[in-house]
Amino acid sequence: MSKFTNKIDFAVIITVKNANPNGDPLNGNRPRENYDGYGEISDVCIKRKIRNRLQDMGEEIFVQSDERCTDGYKSLSDRAKGYDPLEKAIKEKDSEKYAKAACEKWIDVRSFGQVFAFKNNNVSVGVRGPVSIHPAVSVSPVDITSMQITKSVNSEPSDKGKSSDTMGMKHRIDFGMYVIKGSINYQLASKTGFSNEDAEKIKLALRTLFENDSSSARPEGSMEVHRVYWWKHNSPMGQYSSAKVHKSLVITAKDENKVPRSFNDYNITLNNLEGLVPEVYDGI
Repeated sequence: MSKFTNKIDFAVIITVKNANPNGDPLNGNRPRENYDGYGEISDVCIKRKIRNRLQDMGEEIFVQSDERCTDGYKSLSDRAKGYDPLEKAIKEKDSEKYAKAACEKWIDVRSFGQVFAFKNNNVSVGVRGPVSIHPAVSVSPVDITSMQITKSVNSEPSDKGKSSDTMGMKHRIDFGMYVIKGSINYQLASKTGFSNEDAEKIKLALRTLFENDSSSARPEGSMEVHRVYWWKHNSPMGQYSSAKVHKSLVITAKDENKVPRSFNDYNITLNNLEGLVPEVYDGI
């Protein structure tokens, strides 16, 4: 694989319609929102989806979700112990060798980093990854609709006939447009072995972020990637700060007196940054 060359910034515009993009377990699994009423999707949630897409693409993933486990390991410590080069590095108490072996094995480790701190290990290793992801925030405040649901069958056999309906709540966002922002750092990429090919895989994962991701809370087609903006700088350190690059993407509602209900209800403008023009992709 070719060495990662220049800094990359990216932004992804997604829409949510009649779905819960990221429930908050501390708030009854309602869609996340900030104090100003704007919707949020945590960076952890976004990284999970990227990992899932990379796994669908045949890449080896260290942080696998239980329902997507492909190697039979039930925990991260078991997965680490099952990889001989890591066990050898532990016996040698060589943290650098341990980190290098983990990065070579798993694309999510060399992308996002990982803390390897398990019981009975003689080493504690932290890997800083080059790919950073911001929590996604909606462009406009979101409306959350809640509905009460009931259970129509008994969970257990009963001689008393049908038990009383169990009540519950289900929440969704009627419509929201969110922007995911992120960057890929050259210095950290050189340390983990993250390559240009890995960057292309991250790009493809972002373009297909919601493929094979449907659930009761996120019905098929309710979440969509519309645009991916990919700024590849012409130097390792980059021509501009990531903050300035991300601010060059300006999204505003076409009609401030009307609640946006679709992607087409927004104006999208790219402010010119001399010498840096993004590649623009539609979602797949």
